[in-house]
Amino acid sequence: MTKTKAWVDAARLRTLPLSVSGILVGSACAFKATHTMSNYWWIFSLAMLTTLLLQILSNFANDYGDGVKGTDNHTRVGPQRAVQSGIISAAEMKKGVIVTAILSLLSAVLLIYVSFGSEHFMTSIFFFVLGVAAVAAAIKYTVGNSAYGYRGLGDLFVFIFFGLVSTLGSYYLYTQSFGWLEILPAIAIGNLSIAVLNLNNMRDRESDQTSGKNTLVVLLGAAKAKIYHYAIVVVALLAIFIYAIVIGLPWHHFFFVIAYLPFIKHLVVVINNKDPKKLDPEMKRVALGTFFLALLFSLALI
Repeated sequence: MTKTKAWVDAARLRTLPLSVSGILVGSACAFKATHTMSNYWWIFSLAMLTTLLLQILSNFANDYGDGVKGTDNHTRVGPQRAVQSGIISAAEMKKGVIVTAILSLLSAVLLIYVSFGSEHFMTSIFFFVLGVAAVAAAIKYTVGNSAYGYRGLGDLFVFIFFGLVSTLGSYYLYTQSFGWLEILPAIAIGNLSIAVLNLNNMRDRESDQTSGKNTLVVLLGAAKAKIYHYAIVVVALLAIFIYAIVIGLPWHHFFFVIAYLPFIKHLVVVINNKDPKKLDPEMKRVALGTFFLALLFSLALI
């Protein structure tokens, strides 16, 4: 494997569609609420870029953190990581984390300026702090002695940043108002993002437990982790359906429920699963399924 391919693999491109799902839904909800295109495409493009950079930052930091801690070792079930393989050194990956963090912040600052200009100083400060927090959260998942991913808090942070902040934050960028009803689609995207992480942690439960990485799956145990998984997926699908009903979406716009089919099949696979190693393809199914749902739902709203 070449070093260039190793960097591309470390970016984990299959996670990127999932990361922008909240931006798609939040943007569509805002367009339905305002019916305005003022700065819409600038905000949309910069929000997408910022989110993609944060996801890549998180992936690089995860590769670095698990690599230097020895969590990624020969017992790991999933694909070999860049630092683990030795193709990219820990020092090189650390530089990659720093560069991506700087690019993420620069993109966030530009996004804030385009959205609020110089007229809403305190709001701009709040979103800048939120951007810094997002960068810090992306890095601290596995990096450092206080890495929250090793203490069962990964699910909470994924829900906050990839669900609430991504969906409600992007909605606010367009409307400069908080949408209470939009909490429902934010919960949906947040829960489905957790589902991808939970699948990863179910697959790696034994190796994580051995290396001292106390994910929520390790803390719950295999049986309860499955029940938790069913719950978060079902709640996600219900939340977005309820939102569509409450806002009065025309029934012929409910075509987005077509995207529920992969999730129903997915739940059947998880229910019948006996070998955690075979859950690996399900991460791709849920990630792409979430993006497909976000895309169809956004089209239904617009």
